[in-house]
Amino acid sequence: MTNYDAIDFSPLDNLSDDEVVTHSHTRDVRLPSGRTLALITLDNGRDYKRPNTLGPGTLTELGATLDALAARAAAREIDAVAITGKQYVLAAGADLSEVSAVPSIEAARLVAQRGHQVLGRLSELGVPSFAFVNGLALGGGLEIALNATYRTLDSSAAAIALPEVFLGLIPGWGGAYLLPNLIGIENALEVVISNPLRQNRMLKPEQAADLGIVDAMFGAANFLEDSLRWADGVLGGTVTVERKNEPGRVERLTKWPLAIRAARATLESRIGTVPRSPYVALDLLDKAKGGTKEEGFAREDDALAELVAGDQFAASMYAFDLVQKRAKRPVGAPDKALAKKVAKVGIIGAGLMASQFALLFVRRLQVPVLITDLDQARVDKGLAYIRDEIGKLADKGRIDADTANRLRALIHGTTDKSEYADCDFVIEAVFEEVGVKQQVFGEIEKIIAEDAILATNTSSLSVEEIGEKLAHPERLVGFHFFNPVAVMPLIEIVKTPSTTDAALSTAFVVAKDLGKNAILTADAPGFVVNRLLAKVMGEAARGVYEGTPLLTVEKAFAPLGLPMTPFQLIDLVGWKVAAHVQDTMTHAFPDRFFTSANLHELAELPKVVEKDKSGHVTGWTKDAEKVLKGAVGSTPSSEAEILRRVQDGLAQEIRIMLDEGVVPEVEDIDLGLILGAGWPFIDGGASAYLDREGASDRVFGDTFHHPVIRGVGAGVAAGAAG
Repeated sequence: MTNYDAIDFSPLDNLSDDEVVTHSHTRDVRLPSGRTLALITLDNGRDYKRPNTLGPGTLTELGATLDALAARAAAREIDAVAITGKQYVLAAGADLSEVSAVPSIEAARLVAQRGHQVLGRLSELGVPSFAFVNGLALGGGLEIALNATYRTLDSSAAAIALPEVFLGLIPGWGGAYLLPNLIGIENALEVVISNPLRQNRMLKPEQAADLGIVDAMFGAANFLEDSLRWADGVLGGTVTVERKNEPGRVERLTKWPLAIRAARATLESRIGTVPRSPYVALDLLDKAKGGTKEEGFAREDDALAELVAGDQFAASMYAFDLVQKRAKRPVGAPDKALAKKVAKVGIIGAGLMASQFALLFVRRLQVPVLITDLDQARVDKGLAYIRDEIGKLADKGRIDADTANRLRALIHGTTDKSEYADCDFVIEAVFEEVGVKQQVFGEIEKIIAEDAILATNTSSLSVEEIGEKLAHPERLVGFHFFNPVAVMPLIEIVKTPSTTDAALSTAFVVAKDLGKNAILTADAPGFVVNRLLAKVMGEAARGVYEGTPLLTVEKAFAPLGLPMTPFQLIDLVGWKVAAHVQDTMTHAFPDRFFTSANLHELAELPKVVEKDKSGHVTGWTKDAEKVLKGAVGSTPSSEAEILRRVQDGLAQEIRIMLDEGVVPEVEDIDLGLILGAGWPFIDGGASAYLDREGASDRVFGDTFHHPVIRGVGAGVAAGAAG
């Protein structure tokens, strides 16, 4: 058993120089029964936009406050202790900037132990403790509540979550032990592992209450008063706390090991075995079924220390910083004051992509949206899809009936192109062929206003070539979405040599208003994301045509940690699309990109690969085998050879893109891959991973980052857990 009070935590003092300390303000509250409750309010002195965080200075002050209250409890001056937060926020967890600055694995262990020492004190005060969760409670913020004896929740709280696994960590201040013993193993697996891996999904207050994370929930208007009255009832025995999801002996013996086994199989199927934190969390949840709380906390100390000191957390923090900061202030975006006000949007086409655009534009901008196509039947089909999707949103409660009716009224479809005359922003969603795009833009340019902006959704064609027949090519901008349109958060905004700042600024403002993140890219083949994905897919195809078995090729890419294997990805985006992209890239850079005529033959087949129930590729279809027969060689490569080839190919291509000025900085490439291709946080995008694997040095004798982004443990946590 660890004696936390005997540990010297002074090495952590150096981490808190720039910390915004969250103070522990304490006052006594006289309850209706006459009992005295000491109420701690956590407040960093900033507004709700800067949530409370738990850095070293904060924990020192909170620890001293709890020590003083324990002494008062022993002297019978108080009957209970409660902790709550400033308006809208309990706490957003540990101060990640402080955690990522730890200089050693020993210091990382001190961070874990300090959290356990201070938060664990809430259950050792000598009187009952209450957490009044009045708002946002993430990570360590929720663990404050879990360490308390009882918990209430504001029904308007923004979010409740343990997001650590998303960042390459585990809930390390009690969450991995306390939560499963409070709400059961299956519910804990959802909160600790499944939700973070679903793009960091948070719990709504009702969900947290249903799971049993809190004991009572009250409305925002009188939350504190109601919580105090409820606490008084608990203290007096007039309120009975029932915890229906608390696991019993039978669950621990039967359901617990079965749930762990199923979760492990699901993880291996969905994410492979490269990410460490989900498996470390799984092991902690498994062991939480038995033993003491002290043993559980000690396991968390060790696990958190190794993960904090490891490469995956360092890479995750780099990626997190890109998504949280750089994405919100796109590099190269002109002054937003130059942007044209968009009061009406035109969409050329009424097919599935165009209809998805229309739905997104009308929902987010709430301005009139026009769609057109060659005949009214296509237009009507597109309108029906859009209206049906709006209906689904209303049925799910995501919009109310009045909003649904208003959105339907804003959508209009016609074959009459003259109605583009008053559109401020017109985007095409037609066939991916230069001539077709030139033709539709040529027709529309004669109709729209002189200052209207034209946008193309091309995924790899030259935007400059698309606009070369326009009278005013300077108002054309690339505006490349990723599929599915409603879900993927990235738009690549493509600037040609003639694109004006006004057109570019309008594109960035529209992207932001759509709820998307945008990166600026030059007009180069494949732009950023598709260019690098084409490198990945090309190397996979090269392996097959050399004679390497399909599944060997698929396994070779596993260390990248990508959400899909190459042929899963090709099957998702479509074989025709993939063949077209490869053609574009090999035409532009024949010496660096691989393609084969057989890709087009495969693209004509109704089905190319067989998959299992989980969506994993299991082999070629018989039709595909016939196409490939005689086309593949007899010099197969090993998994290691294919992996090294793709690593070196990516390093070379990224270096060339930077030298050619395709993007301002390497961070924009990583941001694009994270948001547009699902590149894992634990890699830190592509560049940090390639540096650590030595590919950068092999290819150009240097690294993309100085110093290389890696953990302070220098391989302490290198092996894959689980």
